[in-house]
Amino acid sequence: MQLTSPRLRAALLAAASLTLVAAVLPPPKALGIGDPLFPELGNPGYDVLSYDLSFTYKDNLSPLDAVTVIDARAQEPLERINLDFTNGTVASAEVNGEPARFESVAEDLVLTPARPVAAHVPLHIVIRHTSDPRGRSDGGWVVTDDGLAMANQADAAHRVFPCNDHPADKAYFTFRITAPAGLTAVANGVPGALPARSSAAATTWTYRTVHPMATELAQVSVGDSAVVHGTGPHGLPLRDVVPAADRQKLERWLKKTPAHIEWMERRVGPYPFENYGVLIARAKTGFELETQTLSLFEHGLFTEEGYPEWYVESVMVHELAHQWFGDSVTPRAWSDLWLNEGHATWYEALYADGLGKYSLERRMREAYQRSDQWRAAGGPPAAPKPAAPGQKIGLFRPAVYDGAALILYALRQEIGAEAFDRVERSWVGEHRDAIAGTEDFVRLASREAGRDLGEFLKPWLYGNTTPPMPGHPEWSGAKGA
Repeated sequence: MQLTSPRLRAALLAAASLTLVAAVLPPPKALGIGDPLFPELGNPGYDVLSYDLSFTYKDNLSPLDAVTVIDARAQEPLERINLDFTNGTVASAEVNGEPARFESVAEDLVLTPARPVAAHVPLHIVIRHTSDPRGRSDGGWVVTDDGLAMANQADAAHRVFPCNDHPADKAYFTFRITAPAGLTAVANGVPGALPARSSAAATTWTYRTVHPMATELAQVSVGDSAVVHGTGPHGLPLRDVVPAADRQKLERWLKKTPAHIEWMERRVGPYPFENYGVLIARAKTGFELETQTLSLFEHGLFTEEGYPEWYVESVMVHELAHQWFGDSVTPRAWSDLWLNEGHATWYEALYADGLGKYSLERRMREAYQRSDQWRAAGGPPAAPKPAAPGQKIGLFRPAVYDGAALILYALRQEIGAEAFDRVERSWVGEHRDAIAGTEDFVRLASREAGRDLGEFLKPWLYGNTTPPMPGHPEWSGAKGA
């Protein structure tokens, strides 16, 4: 029988191609880019330029229908394309407009395109899948009282959508979220050019980022939310997302953000993104998170008794500081996490010091007393031990928070406050929207100080014991000072 339908003929030829390719290739395997702490995270061979993510939300216990569109560029010839993805079911995959075979191997989704991809050519990948909020407690979707939010740090974005899940591959994002009428959907970035598209049953909301973003910083929230708009320094648009019923109760906290931004800008320079705000979710996470332009906070931090006002404000500053340190300047590898958390902790502590509630010197002295214990338990700040299997959040230990802030204190003691301020401003200015690591920081600090700081910083970064603190010979370890 002669095939007269061009579409049918093309489909059969594509299927035949896939069968032929599969017959000659070895079995697919999980790959990674060799991160010391997450060896199978990220994927070699391509650079993602953008993600276009569509989610259809029903309720917070049902899988979301989703479409992930990835535009990338092949950096080498590819017979297969590995993506990070788990906790969802794939219905179909396409590469450059043609159907692709797809198989799950460990936490990778492995695509076999109809024909090999040459180096340096564009990749357009379309995956239709579900995104399941059920059954995981170590990242990805967070179930809230009224919907969902995301918490993808450190390695959990691929539990939500197929991606190259490593901070070294930043990309632009577009989000399209469809939710039942009466709910509000928000995401990183700015609303789409067109108004939200509504019907009697559902509304579709669109957002896009203006700056590239790491997958771990993606944020989508759906719930019974109020969106509160304001203006920050230099006309910066502010957008806060809070439970609708608590808008008035939380407003006094939202009004603090403009002053926090001004405080940070005086120390490190202009805010680096298109807007900012806080997302206050009715959920118990045990952490707050610096999702880009829209920091995630637990509701209880602002409503439960026992948290002094100065403490809540300093935590708000911590997540805000991450917009410069960790979001705009993203770590090259997960062992560079100290640059994120150390800096955020530093500015948190500096802010509390300015309020006269918890002096910086006292906090650093107390950290110094505990530093050797932290290093023994979790490794030195720039070479942390891997987290236990199934406990990836265990990477976030005291050594990369106060232990890392202690490195910055030691650096300031060594080179002086003026040179230290130049280091901070140069770091976020020169690496804006880029990735950078520990060696980059040492080189930049050396340049700004006018001398090689490698030998000084090495034991602070990598030593099993804490070096003597410049200017404080009286400080000692756990036995007290």
